[in-house]
Amino acid sequence: MSGRTGARVVADMLDGYGVTHVFLVPAILRRTLAELELHHPHIHRVVTHGEKAAAYMADGYARASGRPGIAAAQVVGALNLAAGLREPFLAGSPVIALTGGRSPATKFRHVYQEIDDLPAFEPVTKFNGTIDDADRFPDMLRHAFRVATTGAPGPVHLQIQGNEGQLDTAHASAEPLVEPAFAQVPPVRPAPDEQSVAAVLRLLAEARRPVIVAGGGVRASRAGAELVALAEALGIPVATSANGKDTIPGTHPLSVGVVGSYSRECANQVVARADLVCFVGTATGGMTTHHWAVPPIGTPTVQIDIEPARLGRNYPLRASVAADAKATLTRMLALTIHGGQPDRTAWLSEVDGAKAAWRARYREVLTSDAVPIRPERIAAELTAALPADAVLVVDTGHAGMWMAQFHDVTAPGQGYLRSAGHLGWAFSAGVGAKCAAPDRPVVAFTGDAGLYYHLGEIETAVRRGVNLVTVVNNNHGGNQSRRGFDRAYGGQATDKASELWTYRDVDFARIAEQMGALGIRVDRPGDLAGALDRALSAGRPVVVDVHTDIGVAAPPPVS
Repeated sequence: MSGRTGARVVADMLDGYGVTHVFLVPAILRRTLAELELHHPHIHRVVTHGEKAAAYMADGYARASGRPGIAAAQVVGALNLAAGLREPFLAGSPVIALTGGRSPATKFRHVYQEIDDLPAFEPVTKFNGTIDDADRFPDMLRHAFRVATTGAPGPVHLQIQGNEGQLDTAHASAEPLVEPAFAQVPPVRPAPDEQSVAAVLRLLAEARRPVIVAGGGVRASRAGAELVALAEALGIPVATSANGKDTIPGTHPLSVGVVGSYSRECANQVVARADLVCFVGTATGGMTTHHWAVPPIGTPTVQIDIEPARLGRNYPLRASVAADAKATLTRMLALTIHGGQPDRTAWLSEVDGAKAAWRARYREVLTSDAVPIRPERIAAELTAALPADAVLVVDTGHAGMWMAQFHDVTAPGQGYLRSAGHLGWAFSAGVGAKCAAPDRPVVAFTGDAGLYYHLGEIETAVRRGVNLVTVVNNNHGGNQSRRGFDRAYGGQATDKASELWTYRDVDFARIAEQMGALGIRVDRPGDLAGALDRALSAGRPVVVDVHTDIGVAAPPPVS
């Protein structure tokens, strides 16, 4: 037996895989954390105020970097961590969760904090395993990185024996072994077969009104440039899912915007009019297709995805390719160069008309000087203010709807990360994204309802020097819920109905100042540009508290 403990094995392997941050609620793997400080001090140990926040930070880190994010919690907080893994599981993000577990010597004896929480991780992970022998640390950690990064990425959970994972104090005879290929997504790129690629290209060439719908798989494959090049070569407009929004700049002539339920209406109009839809790197879920109405079932479709089980899951296909998005688009582009470009003049003219009509319809609210401020104006100001290398991290609910509809990615180097459905995700995920990309401007956009979830993590950002800029759409309410509660009260906007979605009018800028961040309150739209400029150059955590009109709701999707 070597003198190496399990803790040293874990610390050395995290370093070998290029991990730079571990997000945790103590106490978990105490000896491992000490080994990190002693031997790998460049790996930051970020202590959070809640397990869900730790999971969301690891998720934001993973999406911004393409490397697995690490989250950890002791056994009593494991269920909270499992709840946090719902988001990266739905979004396809490589997060590795480490928790404490029960010891055989005390199982079923009502030991302190004992509960079998392993089953809770089963539905939100790609792999859910236990480590009950210190010699298993090397192979189980390797397996965690392999599973998290291969195929469609996703979370992995390892439960380590001991309520605080005290197994890491045991000596291990196994040596650490790192597989560097699995330190980043994608580690492998399955190649497409020629026959399948040819079939897809033939259908695209024959279509009069084709459209590409690009999803998060294109983003994970880093295939944005290939997507744009193929669209240009074939003259095909591109819509995206919310998770694929940064795969093509919104200012590109062929971009029609985000499609689905949280969408730009001209994107839905274009996809609904298409006579062939090419899905690339999207699971064709309910949000991307507005519950399979955009496009309607029966529309001719083709699909490219790294997960064969997704092919044809929701739309019968005319052709499909089971392969990596970048590898497939690269091959399609090579074959297209020799085939010539079909004449898409009439179709692209129709697409341009739909886009122009949308801009004309919403020009007034995008430039509105109304007080209280309209959220559309915030979206427009963020479009104008964000640098070419910025990362925008966006919450779900109205925050996701405002940004999907009214914000544009303006450069290929900009990043856009959006919650797959968990309100409160964006702020904590923004902290993680900034940890992963310390040299890039990172801005989180949320509402007051979203910020309340993890308000205490402002202190985490200040304590750790994580210079995230957070923009809050503060209308002292969750007004996305207004229509539903009014319906529940017979269609009347009663005081009792409003109790269920309104809050006190709180000054988050003052709260941020009390926690050590820079707080900037904005009450007039003309002050937005200056506030964002000040925030982006502050060099410290900033909360930009924008007080907006509670009566303004995001436009509903069209189908």
